[in-house]
Amino acid sequence: MINDHRFSGRVALVSGAASGIGRAVAERLLAEGCRVAGLDLRGEAPEGALPVAGDVSVSADVDAAVQRVHQELGAVDVLVCAAGIPGRSLRTVDVDDAEWGRVMAINADGVFFCNRAVIPGMVERGYGRIVNVASIAGKEGNPMAAAYSASKAAVIALTKAIGKDLARTGVVVNCIAPAVIETPILEGLSEEHVGYMVERIPMGRMGTADEVAALVGWLASEECSFSTGATYDISGGRAVF
Repeated sequence: MINDHRFSGRVALVSGAASGIGRAVAERLLAEGCRVAGLDLRGEAPEGALPVAGDVSVSADVDAAVQRVHQELGAVDVLVCAAGIPGRSLRTVDVDDAEWGRVMAINADGVFFCNRAVIPGMVERGYGRIVNVASIAGKEGNPMAAAYSASKAAVIALTKAIGKDLARTGVVVNCIAPAVIETPILEGLSEEHVGYMVERIPMGRMGTADEVAALVGWLASEECSFSTGATYDISGGRAVF
């Protein structure tokens, strides 16, 4: 159910807004009255959002993006870090240095850079909501996905640390751990890899980006006021603790 006034007067920055979970989140925030900027490598964003081109794995790009949003939309109240890549479906011994570095740079470094860039302004104003997109792989580990699993575990640990750092500032920081979600990110994975993930979901299906966006919408809102550093599963029953 859409609440078209929930984010009235708020400004959000969503990384990875060109497709998948990031796009669904950006559209949800827009529908609920938020001014939204989408940070993406290709500089694409849903209609109604400010498109900002940048590479989340480059801290200077992230800092410049936050400055542009501040100038054109206003100070960032909400950050959603949804930019990420799955990496290649490889046995651990076949993951070379370049592949490991590429996945960690986008999935872990990128979340850190984005969080770091918005925190000072949020703390100064005494309000902020940060939602980082992790994965069930970061809690359980998936075969054929050592780099991806490690990067998402890093997001979960980073969220815990930042949430505690900022616990008395008015800024809350949480993350989500989806199971497999039907988005374009799956195109880079093998059929075996995707099948492994779906087989472990008791509901017997993939999740949708809109289902994830509904959870993120609450975590990004004023209603989420006594939860920080937490990981919220959205896994069709795969994770129950």
